[in-house]
Order: sequence, then C-alpha cells, then structure tokens
Amino acid sequence: MNSEFNFIELTELARSDKYVQYELFFGPNFPGMHGNFGYILDVAGSTIVKVRPNPGLLHRGFEKLMEQKLWIQNLSLIPRICVPDPDPNEVAYCTAMEKMMGLEIPERAKFIRTITLEMSRLTSLLMGMGALGAMMGLYTVMYRMMEDRDRILDHFEWLTGARIYHIFNLPGGVRRDLPEGWSASLLKLLKELEANIPEWDHLFFENPVVHKRLKGIGPLVTREAINMGITGPSLRATGYKADVRLEDPYAAYPYLEVKVPTTTGGDALARAVQVRQEYEAALGLIRKALDIIPGGDIKADIGNPLKLIVPAGDAYARVESSKGEFGYYLVSDGGLKPYRVAVRGPSLPAALSLCHKHLPGMLIDDVAIWMASLAICPPDFDK
Repeated sequence: MNSEFNFIELTELARSDKYVQYELFFGPNFPGMHGNFGYILDVAGSTIVKVRPNPGLLHRGFEKLMEQKLWIQNLSLIPRICVPDPDPNEVAYCTAMEKMMGLEIPERAKFIRTITLEMSRLTSLLMGMGALGAMMGLYTVMYRMMEDRDRILDHFEWLTGARIYHIFNLPGGVRRDLPEGWSASLLKLLKELEANIPEWDHLFFENPVVHKRLKGIGPLVTREAINMGITGPSLRATGYKADVRLEDPYAAYPYLEVKVPTTTGGDALARAVQVRQEYEAALGLIRKALDIIPGGDIKADIGNPLKLIVPAGDAYARVESSKGEFGYYLVSDGGLKPYRVAVRGPSLPAALSLCHKHLPGMLIDDVAIWMASLAICPPDFDK
C-alpha cells in the first residue's frame, strides 16, 4: 500500500469517524517549532490532512509601530523582525532612508556593513544547519555548530557591544570603526571555521540518516518557487541563480567578486547542501573584504539624529539575507517619523502559502524538518 493510498484511506476514515481525525497544535510548546509561530494541524493517524498557520502574536505590528517612532528609534526595533539574521534589517532600512535623503555613505562604511552582513549570514546559516540536524535527532551537529556561532557572536560583541541586536548601522554609515586587533582576530577565526567544514560534512552531509530523512521532502521546481515568491537559498537549490548582491549590488559588494553557488533537486536535501555551499562562500567574502577595506570616515554627517527629517518621497531597498530577499519600502511625508513602512520578508511565502501544498499528506515527524529546510523565521509573519 503506497503512501498516497494511505493518505486517501485515512482521510476517508476521518470523514466517517470523528475519533480518527484530531487537532494538533504544532506551536511554541513543541520542541521542533522555530519560535512563537505555530501550525494548527488536522491529523489522521500520523498524517496531516489540513493546516492552518497561527502567527503567534509576539512580534506583531512592527510596521505600524515604526510609523509611531522617530526614524532613528526604529533601529532598535527592526532587528527583531528576524532574530537569527538581524543585520539585513538594519542595512535595508538605512539604505531606503539614504535613497530618499540622497545620501552617499563613505567607502569604508560600505565595507564594514558588508563584513557585518556576511558575519550575520554565517551565524544564521550555522543556526539553520544545526536546527535541521536537531530535528532529526542529530544533536551533536547542533551543539558543535552553535559553538562556532558563539565565536562569531563574540566578535559582534567586541565590535558593537551586543551579541544579537547590534543596532550598528545608521543612516549615513556605521556606528563605530573596527577596534584594534579585531580584524586580525576575525581572520584567525575564519581559518578555524573553514577548517571545521570537513567535520560538518562527516557529521551531517555524508550521514545516511540525513539523506533518508531529507530526500524528497518539500520538493520545489524553479517556476513554482518564483511564482510563490521564494528567494534565497531555497530558490537557488532549484538550480536558479538569483541573488540581490549580483542583481542590485549594495554596500561593498560591487567591489567584491561575489560567487553564488546553486544546487539542483529542489527538495530539503538540496536546500541543506545549498546552505552548506553558501556558508563556505560567505567565509571567502569576509576575507576578501578585510583584505581590501579602505581607510577614511565611517559615517556621513546627518546632524542630530533625534531631529532627523527625511525628505518627502518613497524608496524601496533590498538586501540578500541568509534566508532570501529582505526589503523595506518606506514612505516619508517630510516629517520626523516614517509615514508608511512595509517589510518584505523571505519567510512569509513558504510558511503561510506553500505550507498548504506541502504539509497535507506529510507525516507529523517531517513538519519541523520542512520548516528548517526552508529557513522559516517566525517574526516575519507578525510584523
């Protein structure tokens, strides 16, 4: 009896017997859930029949909250829209402001932004790969990858004073210059992180358990991914080369040789392999940026930030986060606060739309794996 027939049979049983089908809240109380987001699942046996997304209401209304705060105050709020990879929010928001202000940031600030963006990418990819391993019971993978992530966060703390919410990028540049000894220490860490990649391959990517669990989970083809609004590693895992760093370069990326790997297959296994390739590529980009970073100023003069006025107009700025395209659309009426804010997050298409296609017919065991493979970030929905 094949799995499709099992699913059909269970569905028919559920229609005739109210005790066969039950409701399961796959939410924050479930160890496989990523954050406060949740799914209300109608389940027959162990097979999902229907899914209803539940945003969670923890990070709610950020877009409207931003319209009530000064331009500069929002920098302490927006990193929470994607906690594992917060820096793209800062850069996208500041870039949109700079477009409306006609403000060009110093060259050194562009490089520092790029370095911190790629460091944030590393921390997010390590957390994502580790979480995917944990969803399959491979906790050694998670513990080891989180250890390396903490070492990157040590350098964030050294540079910004914070480990998670850095609030480091400002309209016109960055908050402070690189501390003495910081670059040398980071280069040493990059070598050590690169030396650990064979260990990740042995523990995770060459593990037969991983291949058996991930193969065929949540398959996507390029056209479907594009139509659904899927971007980032999940789109590139279908073989399609698309990256904001190439298509709409920002910060110091025009000065760097950005190589964007792709993978074919489009399923959870392909997405995992894609992330592993992007992790290695990010290490190389940071090294290149540190090698050619120029001297000079780190920020333009914008006067008193608490009295900052952005000229009337609108602008959209986007960046390539670890999860895909992160974009900020800002509208100014010439006042001290944004008139309108809209955030384009990369997680929403999969978690709120694609779930209705992929999850019905899937086993409960694979829901967390599916979410981790698509790098779903819960605050993205509440915003």
